[in-house]
Amino acid sequence: MTRSPITAAPSETIVDAWVALQRAQARAFDMVEGKLKAAGLPKLEWYDVLLELERGGPLRPRDLQARLLFAQYNLSRLLDRMVAAGLVGREACPDDHRGALIAITDTGRKLRKRMWLTYGPAIEAAVGRFLSEAEALQLSKLLTRLAVDPSA
Repeated sequence: MTRSPITAAPSETIVDAWVALQRAQARAFDMVEGKLKAAGLPKLEWYDVLLELERGGPLRPRDLQARLLFAQYNLSRLLDRMVAAGLVGREACPDDHRGALIAITDTGRKLRKRMWLTYGPAIEAAVGRFLSEAEALQLSKLLTRLAVDPSA
C-alpha cells in the first residue's frame, strides 16, 4: 500500500519506524563487526568487496562501488590495502587501457570463505534468531521497497 505524496512532516508512526530501522541496523552491524573482529578477521567492507568481485568480477572500481552494500567513501584506499594483502589485483582494462579492473585472487576467495564461517552465524545471531522465515520474507520485501529509487 502506498502512502499519499510526500508531505512537509512525517507522521509519528513513520518517525518511529525510521528510528527503529536505524537502531536495528546499527545493532546488527555492530554485532557482526564484533564477531569478525573477535575472530581476527577483517572488517565487513572487505567481505563485501570480495563477494562482489567473486560474483561479478573483474570490475572497474566505479562498477564495484555501485554494487557494494556499504558506503565506500575511500574505496581506492581500501583497494590499495586489499592489493597489498594479496586479496585483489589490478588488471589493465581491455576496453580502455587507461582504466583498471579489480579482480579477486585465490587468496581473496579463501579469505571470503573463511569470513563467511563467522559472518553467516553472526547474521543468524543478529537477525535470524528474532524472526521466523515468514517474518524475514515480509521484512525483506518491505526493506526492498525502501531501497528502490523511484526516480531511477
